[in-house]
Amino acid sequence: MEAVHFKFLAPLLLALYKNADYDVKVNKVEIIPDPVARGKPATFSISAYSGKDEDITGGKMVIEVSYFGWHIHSETHDLCGETSCPISTGDFVVSHSQDLPGFTPPGSYSLKMRMYDAAKKELTCIGFDFDIGFASSLADS
Repeated sequence: MEAVHFKFLAPLLLALYKNADYDVKVNKVEIIPDPVARGKPATFSISAYSGKDEDITGGKMVIEVSYFGWHIHSETHDLCGETSCPISTGDFVVSHSQDLPGFTPPGSYSLKMRMYDAAKKELTCIGFDFDIGFASSLADS
């Protein structure tokens, strides 16, 4: 399986999230496989850096997915279930795996992820696009 790496460029982030001065900065997003296969597990790994003065001991991640601009799905996850807590100042990785149903339509999707600490302070907000392949999950069996 081949991975795709998204390196976020400052102009793109500034265009999407103006005046954002977040405690957590995202360095890259890795999606395995790329394109994501219907009916198969997909893993999203987010490499980030915490510049927060104190450890992050808990919180949540809120994920919103859009398909051709239409909001289709939201989910919330415990931050410590997606990475090791406490998160100290420095580099860390948030990893989330999910099986997509076989009936998921192929095409281009957008994902927006917001991360909050235990006090509900927004730590970061990122957005990126990914594709779900046109191959049928039946063809892979």
